[in-house]
Amino acid sequence: MKAETAPKIATREAYGRALITLGETRDDVIVLDADLSGSTKTKDFSKAFPERFFNMGVAEANMMGTAAGLAAMGKTVFASSFAMFAAGKAWEQTRQSICVPNLPVKICATHAGLTVGEDGKSHQMLEDITLMRVLPNMTVVVPADATEAEQVVAAVANTSGPVYVRLSRGATPVLFDSSYKFELGKGCVLREGNDIALVCTGVEVSACLEAAELLAARGINARVVNIATIKPIDEELITLCARECGAILTAEEHQVKGGLGSAVAEVVVQHAPVLMDFVGLQGQFGQSGTGTELLEHYGLDPRSITERATKLFERKA
Repeated sequence: MKAETAPKIATREAYGRALITLGETRDDVIVLDADLSGSTKTKDFSKAFPERFFNMGVAEANMMGTAAGLAAMGKTVFASSFAMFAAGKAWEQTRQSICVPNLPVKICATHAGLTVGEDGKSHQMLEDITLMRVLPNMTVVVPADATEAEQVVAAVANTSGPVYVRLSRGATPVLFDSSYKFELGKGCVLREGNDIALVCTGVEVSACLEAAELLAARGINARVVNIATIKPIDEELITLCARECGAILTAEEHQVKGGLGSAVAEVVVQHAPVLMDFVGLQGQFGQSGTGTELLEHYGLDPRSITERATKLFERKA
């Protein structure tokens, strides 16, 4: 389905639905929230399974400690808050209490990235992928759409150890239908092409699909690759893209340093060095504005990606 014409659903909405499905089939699933259940969409789980839902209040660090304790007793725990608080305020507890003992706590953080919008730089978490992927034992996943988000929740519930799932506030295009199958640790090619590879994650996947259409009009055939699992990353697919395309542009709604761009570059420099460029935040904080305005301002919209990709292709040529 073309991104520009697809219906839009927020990945946090899909998370809420997936939790209900899990709750109906597994009585070991516990959900914790930091007084934001209406926004994180865990509220429906709290109504359906009140004995397995706990509102921990505005106390994210305590929530992670409680999640660790429940997980140590054999429960599969989903802990939710805004990304700024889940990844930022509770990082020490996540490291010490969850990652060191390698416990099955699934941190599902909503309202990540610039598309938090008018809440401004204090709430626009742009460093969470960096913070989470550096932690030993932590798996990091960023779904591209609602379909993938639902499958991610089901997949991580069956995964041992801690997981960080990055979810969005705003509605984004639904790119996948029911035939799509998410596989942890594997990327997927959404559009074929050998002139340049657009390697992207999260909300930038739809932007890169639109950019590929614009590039095609310029005679540039771009391969679009969705990397939902940032850690462990699909080294085989990235290496193949480097060898077959000769140039890679990464795109993420996140700081380039330490995020997807860094993760891809680590693979490329080890296995198949090629020209690269990175679309994302270059050491900047966000600001208040609509999600669309901010993506355009920071060069994360389809037209900006098209220009960056064109310049990279010209360097390659």
